[in-house]
Amino acid sequence: MSTLRSPGEFELLPDPDTLTALQLFKAPMVVRYVLAVAMTVIATVVAVGLDNAVTIPNLSLVFVVPVVIAAVFFGLGPSLCAAVLGALSYNFFLTEPRFTLRVDDPASIWAIGLLFVVGLITSAVASTARRRADDAVLARRQAGIVRSYSRDIVAAGEPRAVFSRTANALETLFQVPVIVMLMSEPLGDFVERRGAIEPREVDIDAARSSLTTGAVSVADVYPFNGSRFDFWPVMTSVGNRAVIGLAFDPEERPPQPGTLVEIIASLLALALDRQHLRTGSDSVADGQGAS
Repeated sequence: MSTLRSPGEFELLPDPDTLTALQLFKAPMVVRYVLAVAMTVIATVVAVGLDNAVTIPNLSLVFVVPVVIAAVFFGLGPSLCAAVLGALSYNFFLTEPRFTLRVDDPASIWAIGLLFVVGLITSAVASTARRRADDAVLARRQAGIVRSYSRDIVAAGEPRAVFSRTANALETLFQVPVIVMLMSEPLGDFVERRGAIEPREVDIDAARSSLTTGAVSVADVYPFNGSRFDFWPVMTSVGNRAVIGLAFDPEERPPQPGTLVEIIASLLALALDRQHLRTGSDSVADGQGAS
């Protein structure tokens, strides 16, 4: 018999090691900038040491390394910070006159300017490539969760197990508070909740409006000011009325959450229809047995 998956079990479906860069990118902004500055300091120490030991014509390229690393692991902002600091450090420590930002040699001005431009271009290209790679990894992870969810609800023995699996899958996909309800008067028949946010009356009203209109109800939008959930209706062919609610942080709302939610909603609707057909078949079998 199938056991109920917890959100943690869903997270293990893809290889977590493939999300290392994504996890670094989600580090606090201050930490990312501090690490970018630290790498530039290290590059400066290395460049000054090499300059004292040997003659290297393109020593400025040492400062491109922290720019690339910062772009790949920390994002565009920290990478640009490393590019600016690298150009200033090269000017201050390695061009004549030393230990001043004044430049006497026109060739050094061109070298500093070229270092800055190369840093900007490298930063933009590396950051874009990293973001695309992270998006691909995240898409594979989400696809794995959806596949696992589709198998789990097929094996679910009762509606409450279906709703519980649905809530687990949504919490794993979006990492936000979740509510999944089978609506009736005056409250839901089934209410599966994940996270610390309890649905209030305005949230229930917003959920009912979503079911009535068949459209998504966005959080904290008139006439449901104060609602904390975005609601998606789940319409089945047999009249069951379910709704999915997600409480996104306004500052961290994903760009297009609806696509994934609609896939989950469609699978949930199919599962509820299957439960209804199974119940109907059992009722017919019981009636024939009684006769």
